[in-house]
Amino acid sequence: MHKEQAMKNIVIIAGGDSSEYGVSLRSAAGLYSFMDKTRYQVFIACLHGQEWKLATDYSEGKEFDGCHWVDIDKNGFTAGDLRFDFAYITIHGTPGENGVLQGYLDLIGMPYSCCGVLAAAMTFDKYTCNHYLHAFGLNIAKSILLREGDSITDERVEKEIGLPCFIKSNVGGSSFGCTKVKTREQIQPAIQAAYAEGNEVIIERLMSGREVTCGVYKTSKRAVAFPVTEVVTSNEFFDYDAKYNGQVDEITPAPIPAGLFRAIQDLTMHIYDIMGCRGIIRTDYILEPVSEPDNADKHIVDGYKIMLLEVNTTPGMTATSFIPQQVRAAGLDIKDVLTHIIEND
Repeated sequence: MHKEQAMKNIVIIAGGDSSEYGVSLRSAAGLYSFMDKTRYQVFIACLHGQEWKLATDYSEGKEFDGCHWVDIDKNGFTAGDLRFDFAYITIHGTPGENGVLQGYLDLIGMPYSCCGVLAAAMTFDKYTCNHYLHAFGLNIAKSILLREGDSITDERVEKEIGLPCFIKSNVGGSSFGCTKVKTREQIQPAIQAAYAEGNEVIIERLMSGREVTCGVYKTSKRAVAFPVTEVVTSNEFFDYDAKYNGQVDEITPAPIPAGLFRAIQDLTMHIYDIMGCRGIIRTDYILEPVSEPDNADKHIVDGYKIMLLEVNTTPGMTATSFIPQQVRAAGLDIKDVLTHIIEND
């Protein structure tokens, strides 16, 4: 007689040490609601500095402040007698998005949802990632990188990058510390705001056009590109309020030409392979209108130049985040997608 297989223990790892701490907890709640509870026992862990804790009684819709938390033993990521079979990382920022947590999980032999140490570290560093991908033919905006202690004159910014421009953290997310700079007087305050989010700052040429984003995932049996989403906001750019306070229209599938739509999906899948990713990634682009064709640039399609904005290997997973939207638009069930990733099926 066939013996029923024991349910796997899945731990969603959230929290982290960046300004995106709260966003991460919202993603954890979303993931918990999406996962198949008939197959898995699902737990949520929160990491903050040296404090690693597990919620023993979290249930869908429950506030985290009302949970009972126990310490996690860092020697094997255990909580008492509780052991985990798989970790789903949803920390946006350090240490879950930059390869640090991935290295730890590799050391203790726990499988996890997203890319490994190298890909995580590279994609977390926007400047390094974009310039690496530029070597594979992707279009990127001209930019200057500042590291902690570096300074730059307003004149150099105006001469080399131009105004308006974007000044942002090289290692942050959710648009924390990001400023659209229009005047010389805004340059230095914007640099300081970006430094407040991390020790590296990017000063980047303004890319003018339509903003789109596309998610993909692969397992041993499938490779799926989700429908493209167009991001439309009346704000200066896709800032925190646009992302999380509803000041945006997110149109899935994006109302763009079919050839451009497919090109964005194919390019996102290509980036996935170049970086050696696992699980779900989401790549953001700016579509710059071009008046004249350039046969030498294969990423000009249907009158638009596809410009890489950034690669996100731990995308947001709240009910209203891009990936769940795109999964629904594809006619898929997010529960099945997560099961495919956990089982590598």
